[in-house]
Amino acid sequence: MTTLTNAHIKLLQSRLLDEQHDIEHRLAENDHYGLSHSLRDDTGELSSIDNHPGDIATELYEREKDVALLEQEDLHLRRIDAALDAIASGSYGICLTCNEPIPFERLDAVPDTLYCIEHAPRQHLSLRRPVEELVLDPPFGRTSMDEHDNYNGFDGEDAWQIVEQWGNADSPAMSENRDVADYDHVGIEAYENDGFVEPIESFLATDITGRHVSVIRNREYSHYLHAGEGDHGLETEELDEK
Repeated sequence: MTTLTNAHIKLLQSRLLDEQHDIEHRLAENDHYGLSHSLRDDTGELSSIDNHPGDIATELYEREKDVALLEQEDLHLRRIDAALDAIASGSYGICLTCNEPIPFERLDAVPDTLYCIEHAPRQHLSLRRPVEELVLDPPFGRTSMDEHDNYNGFDGEDAWQIVEQWGNADSPAMSENRDVADYDHVGIEAYENDGFVEPIESFLATDITGRHVSVIRNREYSHYLHAGEGDHGLETEELDEK
């Protein structure tokens, strides 16, 4: 049996009717969030498909937002109708799942609910995922070759790293590099060697014959020595050759 009194039910029914009237009035006033006319009317174009989607990006964004708002209002109306039907049938205030009374405090906060808090459908996370993930898993989809040990060429991840150097919306706190302290190293594998595999390859050079080796004293060369990996014998051989 429900713990609601007749006074409680009348109060909640009145609130539901008020909410229903407000939503219907709002939809009538704004032409269902502007969806009663076509996107072409907003853009002033003969067709909404122009040379580039960016030409109508603002209008498209607003239309998508209006669709989301209208769907939310429609869902709210359907929940209100279901609650009013439950009041008419005498089942209002009883959870549809466990048949236990719904506390008045919960109904006072969410008058259109038909479930107790333990069985509220919205608390369950949806398992539905975007269809794009079928080709984007693993990251970078079918163009990521990191899992192939015999491939060391240019792949999708490398393409993204080049684009990412121009900046994105991530902050150091969002980086996959846990020890990152500045924006220069926010990107994916930002500490990865660029243009060489082993550090020593970045400052050793040869002539056209490949027989004479020389040392280029660049930044990577200094880092190499500072890390205690330097072989000063290389410099001796270079001086001996000169």
